[in-house]
Amino acid sequence: MNGRETEVKFLLENLERIKGRLVRSGAVRFQPRTLETNLRFDLPDEKLRKSGSALRLRKDNEARLTYKGPGTISENVISRQEIEFSVGDFDGARDILIALGYRVVFTYEKHREIYALENSLVMLDELPFGDFVEIEAEDIQRIKSTAQALGLNWECAIPTSYHQLFRRIAESRGIDAERVTFEDYHLGKIEPGDLRLQFADTEEGLFSDNSAK
Repeated sequence: MNGRETEVKFLLENLERIKGRLVRSGAVRFQPRTLETNLRFDLPDEKLRKSGSALRLRKDNEARLTYKGPGTISENVISRQEIEFSVGDFDGARDILIALGYRVVFTYEKHREIYALENSLVMLDELPFGDFVEIEAEDIQRIKSTAQALGLNWECAIPTSYHQLFRRIAESRGIDAERVTFEDYHLGKIEPGDLRLQFADTEEGLFSDNSAK
């Protein structure tokens, strides 16, 4: 897949609440809940991070290698070039990248369930440090429409990667920011303040977008 990725994330207090809203809105489940293993690579001089790019190897039902170029942020939505393709051997692809001089700078796991709603893809993500919903579509207005259908507070939109979010926790607690998996994660309950975020889902399901005022 070669093209552009346009997406935004929200931190969730209650993932099941959003799943219920998806079902009531007529969303179609695109992928059942699946465990992902993600490896993020960089060169020793951190060339990719410094340029705002990313190189990721992911394994769920298949293995995929993804390059993401520097992003532009508008209204808390990030858009950037994305090149992604399947690889037949996860371990082999990892070994080739390491042999070429790349190193794994971040290993993380998550459970992901994917729905299609209003020409958007809605990803429900469960990470060791919190639950999130990610909305991806061709443009900002479609993303906003989907966020409104799910009752998400737009003021809480996050244009940040999971790696960057976890670094906030790691820096504040003085821990290793290179690995977060379900097996070796022992930080206990993480509050929104630890991530410098707020929950986007409310009991009332009110959509807030100050840019429209």
